Amino acid sequence: MIFITAKFRIRPEHADRWPEIAAEFTRATRAEPGCLWFDWSRSLDDPNEYVLVEAFRDDQAGAAHVQSEHFKKAQQTLPPHLAETPRIVNATVDQQDWSLLGEMAVQD
Repeated sequence: MIFITAKFRIRPEHADRWPEIAAEFTRATRAEPGCLWFDWSRSLDDPNEYVLVEAFRDDQAGAAHVQSEHFKKAQQTLPPHLAETPRIVNATVDQQDWSLLGEMAVQD
């Protein structure tokens, strides 16, 4: 799978509304057949930063995502709300879902 984590620094005046601002893009991406997950979290240390954790089935699914109409639209509509260019880590991982964190296994 293609595993991506991106940090988005949002302009302070838009930070509280970011989930709403990105909602259409988020819904459309989650509906893509090759999207495994697309999840936003807000930083506990910086209220103007959101972290996006996303995964796509394979290279073809990742390519379909960046070629989609909703991605092209997001390239136009999201940057005016950003304080800086997002930072990204992008890796190919040999798995299709989350692994268990055995070091913190929950005991029944």
